[in-house]
Amino acid sequence: MNRRLLALVCVVIFIDTLFYAVLAPALPALSTEFDLDKSSAGVLVGAYAAGTLTGALPGGWASERFGAKPTLLAALGLMTVGSVTFALADTVLLLDLGRFVQGLGGALSWLAGFAWVVEETDADRRGEVIGFVMAAAVVGAQFGPVLGIAVDAYGRPPAFGATVAAGLIVAVIAARMPRPTPLPRGRPPQTMLSDNASLVALWLVFVAGLGFGILEVLVPLDLGRLGAGALAIGLIFFIAAAAEAIMNPLVGRFIDRRGVERLIRWALFLGALGMAVLATPEGVIVVAAMLAFTGVTLGALFTPGARIISRRAEALDVDQGWAGAFQNIAWAGSIALGAVVGGAVAQAMGDGAAYALGSLAALSTGVVLLLRRPVRSLRSEP
Repeated sequence: MNRRLLALVCVVIFIDTLFYAVLAPALPALSTEFDLDKSSAGVLVGAYAAGTLTGALPGGWASERFGAKPTLLAALGLMTVGSVTFALADTVLLLDLGRFVQGLGGALSWLAGFAWVVEETDADRRGEVIGFVMAAAVVGAQFGPVLGIAVDAYGRPPAFGATVAAGLIVAVIAARMPRPTPLPRGRPPQTMLSDNASLVALWLVFVAGLGFGILEVLVPLDLGRLGAGALAIGLIFFIAAAAEAIMNPLVGRFIDRRGVERLIRWALFLGALGMAVLATPEGVIVVAAMLAFTGVTLGALFTPGARIISRRAEALDVDQGWAGAFQNIAWAGSIALGAVVGGAVAQAMGDGAAYALGSLAALSTGVVLLLRRPVRSLRSEP
């Protein structure tokens, strides 16, 4: 395991999810500033994921064609442009566009970083390494609300200026890293779409992302309605993400030793329970506790999902960049769907209906996996 490379990739993923998670504390204030209803707020939250979804397949092609390092540098450039646009936006359109371009950069950073570090790691350590990358993603999501508090307190340009400068420094460090040894081209990426294990893993990522998309629109607005300010909302999301960050490396080590099947079923059922409880918030403390509980349980699906996708790509002789691309599609598509549809459903039918959507997706998936004891594709995972 190349620790220097792992540290670099973790920092890049940290920056990606930092920008993604910045909205939570600032969303109530942005909704007031730009006159956003819940549906429009859902579009703003989903714009980042929409950019990630758009960039996933082109990013997979670029990673295979040009290599992980150039793709990673392009990603950092796109994230910088998107962040500057978001920081200086004075209309809703520019605000959404800035988030969309950030998401494009996020797609490339995730799949290129994922491919680079996985290809440099022995197969029997990949679960642990993926766990560390996921933990970096969660820590970024953890500090995103802190940046959101700064956005609310000092405005978007000052808060984003320091972060963009840090991203440029990381780009210089990445440019000085040795270029990875190019691997021979393998089978076409669509091979994974006819593989049952890959599809099951992608669906697990999709279910988790759907829940997070709903949470990231409704929970900040619920907390604001219940009287929490930007600082309190930021701290609540910070603590919830801290719990998830601690959990991910432990999940990676667990599945390296014990397999994925039992952990996945428990995560699905407990995640469904958390979403159901959030449908009837009793106060700020209850919402905060259930956000942390639901984030930890649904978040536990990402690491085994990514591990299975990586292993299947290797077994099928498909470039790891494409594995990251498909994972991005599942994550971004579900986040965007959860944010946009969840916001629209909440606007039309109430928050309970939107939370029920995420709960039903997790519960039905858990029931299917329980009744088919186990799905054959999961049995093949040690």
